[in-house]
Amino acid sequence: MDVDLQAAGAAETARLVAAGTFTSRQVTDAAIERIERLNPGLNAISRLLADRARAEADERDAQPDRSGPLHGVPVVIKEEIEVEGCVTTFGGEANSTPAAADAEVVKRLRRAGAVIVATTNMPEFGAFPYTESASRGITHNPWDVSRTPGGSSGGTAVAVATGMVPVGMGGDGGGSIRIPSACCGLFGLKPQRGRVTTAPHPHLWFALGTAGPLTRSVLDSAVVYDVIRGNVPGDLYTAEDRGSFVEAAGREPGRLTVGWSTRPVTKGIRPDPRHVRAVEDTARLLRDLGHDVREVDPRYPDPTAAFVPQFFAGIRDEADRMEHFERLERRTRETYRLGAWVRPRVVEFALKQSEVVSRKANRVFDQVDVLLTPAIAHRPPKVGILDNAGAVESMIRAMPAIAYAAIWNVAGNPAAAVPCGVADDGLPTSVQLVGRPHEETTLLSLSAQLEAARPWPLLAS
Repeated sequence: MDVDLQAAGAAETARLVAAGTFTSRQVTDAAIERIERLNPGLNAISRLLADRARAEADERDAQPDRSGPLHGVPVVIKEEIEVEGCVTTFGGEANSTPAAADAEVVKRLRRAGAVIVATTNMPEFGAFPYTESASRGITHNPWDVSRTPGGSSGGTAVAVATGMVPVGMGGDGGGSIRIPSACCGLFGLKPQRGRVTTAPHPHLWFALGTAGPLTRSVLDSAVVYDVIRGNVPGDLYTAEDRGSFVEAAGREPGRLTVGWSTRPVTKGIRPDPRHVRAVEDTARLLRDLGHDVREVDPRYPDPTAAFVPQFFAGIRDEADRMEHFERLERRTRETYRLGAWVRPRVVEFALKQSEVVSRKANRVFDQVDVLLTPAIAHRPPKVGILDNAGAVESMIRAMPAIAYAAIWNVAGNPAAAVPCGVADDGLPTSVQLVGRPHEETTLLSLSAQLEAARPWPLLAS
């Protein structure tokens, strides 16, 4: 039973529960057993909610209607998202009071039948794209435990890649869904800005951040997004409705014009040759699938003036909400001090610059329907990449991870990390697909076509 469930995705797990093959309790018990067995060597989980999850699973089994799209599916939550009764730690020790209520996305997951089994590790405030912190220690990549799983949603990525759970929630303010997905061989879609509510907060790092799932298949991502997408009063941003994500994942994309480029946004960064080959191989496959594929120059604008102030302001905003500021990590406090110049007028300027960057970045879609790039520039580094590094040095070490990702947080476009094999170093490779504003459906259809044509390898259990 455990082996079958470990390999099953979210949609398949829900189907098995609905069919009566397994109960929610059996599925949940199996997930808890996998976490207890696998997590000690990987450090993905920050808090296992075993007793609460079992009680929630029993409630699911007592319900006569088991038709929810995630009924009985175990889910983990990145610890920056409120889970009722759990301290929202943001990856550190500066909070101590449990959350009084679930975040809106967690409420929606529960209404769809999901069972919340654990929270997952992240670097403090998700400031850097490697899941390492003073209080949580180092999270390890299950493909090679000497390597990082990326971040900041690294704990979630490891939990999903190993089959501890079928799906987990992350967040992306500069690549934090796509980077760990690329490092761990997962599908990770950053949605359009405003697609997913940030409630109870009006924003996540102002215009940069959004929440979303990390999954082992395109369909699972679509299922979760159809559950969690949509807004509530008070959201700073909203997105245009383009229809069912599940339906998009199940239909052919039609003939698209796909532009590809391996040029990084960040000057001075050189992509690893294995990532260049992954893009070129994917471009050939897309051409074989009937698409019009051409190399393009995206003429990326410089996103620095928009990204950096919002990064600092986001960190300071979250730090100011902590109960025990003095418990923040030294590097976090240093980052906080470095961002003291980001006053409200600077944030207003950065938000205006985001609009400028978005207009310029989206010029490429005058020529193409989808942009294909590497997801990250470097191979997953050795763990400990942030050891003894202050805030500035950590930012420098982060640049290869965000070189292709962060501009699309500034612009707001949907962008997905799509697995495409395993390189000669034994680690996954991944490419990034970027869509026009609000067009996640196009990315889901195209990604599903790639998944069917070139099934990506899953981590051996």
